[in-house]
Amino acid sequence: MDTVLMDLVVYTDYGQFDLVWAEGGGFDGNFDRNFTGQVNGLVGAAAPDGVYLNLARRSGGSSVRIVLVDVPPGIGGPLWEDIVEVSTSIPAGQALHWWGWAGMSGGVLAGLEPGSYRLRASARGRDTGRDDDYSDRVLDFYLLEMWPAAWQPDAILRVGSDDAKYWHREVGGRR
Repeated sequence: MDTVLMDLVVYTDYGQFDLVWAEGGGFDGNFDRNFTGQVNGLVGAAAPDGVYLNLARRSGGSSVRIVLVDVPPGIGGPLWEDIVEVSTSIPAGQALHWWGWAGMSGGVLAGLEPGSYRLRASARGRDTGRDDDYSDRVLDFYLLEMWPAAWQPDAILRVGSDDAKYWHREVGGRR
């Protein structure tokens, strides 16, 4: 059974969106800390205190939906241009929070138990979001699906936007 943990338009800056479980966690500008050993440049899961998602828009609102699923989902057809997967572990005794850049927006994600998870991030509209950064409309969309799973290396499942190609090359592929 799917459980929607969040379905919001997230307002952020610098394209920063974090899932954190440690006080003071989140992206601190250090790509090496978040992407060490990874091939993808969109979702950094190497830091011990959370997961960093690199949204396409520098500023403005991006649609983010986070869903807990029981089993690995299908790839989702042609709707999603870019898809990556990472593994992460949420330690016992920690609440999961989401944050935009510098804590501009955020909240608690209830319903996710401690344990090991696989996170699939699917995106569409990255090029439009990057190119029309100051639009009042939502231009880029993200679906984050999480399910219980043992650790596996991160994976790039689909690349359709120029923006994702850039970040995979500049941040992920050089690690």
